[in-house]
Amino acid sequence: MKTIKINGMSCQHCVMAVKKALSGIDGIENVTVDLATGTATFEGKGSVDRETIRHHIEEAGYELVEG
Repeated sequence: MKTIKINGMSCQHCVMAVKKALSGIDGIENVTVDLATGTATFEGKGSVDRETIRHHIEEAGYELVEG
């Protein structure tokens, strides 16, 4: 499982938007998003490029936090 930090989520709609964005990436599955901690956890098959993840998160209107 991989965990990423996301800024900009403030409601359940945000959670669903981030989950949909991440679930749409080939190689990512079992996505869970936690509004309280501002994190998303997922399983990645193979190597999923961080820039691809960033692009999908930003397209949904949020910010991937570097860590």
